[in-house]
Amino acid sequence: MSSFAPTASGGSGPDAKQYAKYDDPNAEFFPGVGTIPYKADSGPADTMVFKHYDPKKVVKGKTMEEWLRFSVCFWHTFRGTAPEGSTLEETNKNLDEITDLALELQKKTGVKLLWATCNLFAHPRYMNGAASNPDVAILAMAGAQVKKGLEIALKLGAENFVFWGGREGYHTILNTNVLTELTNMASFFKMAAAYKKKIGFTGTLLIEPKPKEPTKHQYDYGRSRQLNISMIMLNIEPNHTTLAGHGYEHDVVMASAFGMLGSVDSNTGSPDLGWDTDQFPMDIKNTTLVMKTILEQGGLQPGGLNFDCKVRRESTALNDMFISHIGAMDSFARGLMNAAKVLEEGVITGHVKKRYSSYETGLGKKGGQQRSYTGGTGGKEYTKKNGVPNDGPSGQQEHYEAMLNYYV
Repeated sequence: MSSFAPTASGGSGPDAKQYAKYDDPNAEFFPGVGTIPYKADSGPADTMVFKHYDPKKVVKGKTMEEWLRFSVCFWHTFRGTAPEGSTLEETNKNLDEITDLALELQKKTGVKLLWATCNLFAHPRYMNGAASNPDVAILAMAGAQVKKGLEIALKLGAENFVFWGGREGYHTILNTNVLTELTNMASFFKMAAAYKKKIGFTGTLLIEPKPKEPTKHQYDYGRSRQLNISMIMLNIEPNHTTLAGHGYEHDVVMASAFGMLGSVDSNTGSPDLGWDTDQFPMDIKNTTLVMKTILEQGGLQPGGLNFDCKVRRESTALNDMFISHIGAMDSFARGLMNAAKVLEEGVITGHVKKRYSSYETGLGKKGGQQRSYTGGTGGKEYTKKNGVPNDGPSGQQEHYEAMLNYYV
C-alpha cells in the first residue's frame, strides 16, 4: 500500500526498540519527531530540512503539493505485511484486522491512501505467475486475493489500485503456452475492472510494467501499451525503464503520449548493476524530465509520485529513512521548478516545433491516413514535384543537451 499526506513529517528519533506498540492507534510512532521545516537557506550538511519543497508554493497555477502528490511506500518503508492464515477466510480476517487499524489511523492523521495492491509474487505458489499461472487453482487464488484487495481499497478510500506482475512471464519458451497465459491475464484484468465497477470502487486501475527480473521476460512490459481494457492505465517505475535499457524518463514519456500515464513509482536504480535496486531518486536531470512530462499533461491526479524505494542496507540509522524521503522530495521539487522554467521560456519546445515544422503546411498538414505516402500517389507526386531530399534537419543532440543543462 502507498499512502500520502498534505505535509511530510519525520526526523531523528529513538532506537527502534523504543517504538510504541504498533497496535495502538494513539501511539506516537516516532517520539520527538516533528514536522520537517522548509529552510531554503540551510547549508549542505543540514539534510533534515526541505530546501526546495514548499508545499504551498504556486507553480504554473497549482501548488507544489498538488503537482507532486508524494506518497510513502508502506512495504518498503515500514516492511508492513499481514500474516497469511491457513485458510482464505483466516487470511481475510487478518487483513480486516490490520486495515481496520489503518482506517482508524487515517482518520486520526489525515493521511490518505494513494493506491493499494495485492502481493501476487512473494508466495511460492506464484513462482510461475498469478494471472498467467499454468495451474487454474493458483489463478483462482489470485482472483480471490484481488477481490479482497479491491474491497480493502474501497474501504480505505484508495485513489488507485495497482497490478505489478512480478512473475507474469516466463523463463523459457520451451515450457510455456504464451497464448493461454496472455488470454488468462487479459481476462483477469477484465474481471477486476468489472468487480471494481460492481462494488462502486471509483479508483483507477493501474498496471506497472517491468521488462525482466525476477522472470526473464514479463508480459506486462511488452503488452502494457496494447491492452485495451476499460479503466486501466499505467503506473510507471523509472527503475524498470532503465532495466529495459531505456533512458530514465522513456516510459513516462511514452505512457503520457498515449494518454495512459496514471502514476509514477518514483525510484531509481544503478543501470550498471542490472537489477531492481529501488533507490531514492536524487538525480535532478531525471526529475526535471519526468516533471516536464507531468506538467505537459496537466498533472497526475488521481495518481502521484510514490516512493517505491528503500534505504541501502548499509544505511542503518533511523535518520536515514527520513533523510532519503526529504532528499527525494527536494529532488522532485527542483525538477518541478526546472521543468516549469523550460516550458515557460519555450526555448527547447520552440526548437522541437521548428524541427517538425514541415508537418504544419502542405502535404504534412494532411493528418494521419490522408497522407497516402505509400498506398496512394501523394508521396510520389510530392517527390516528383519537389525532388528527392538529400538529408533532413540536423538532430543537434548536443545542442539540446546543452540547453537542458542551462535549466538544470
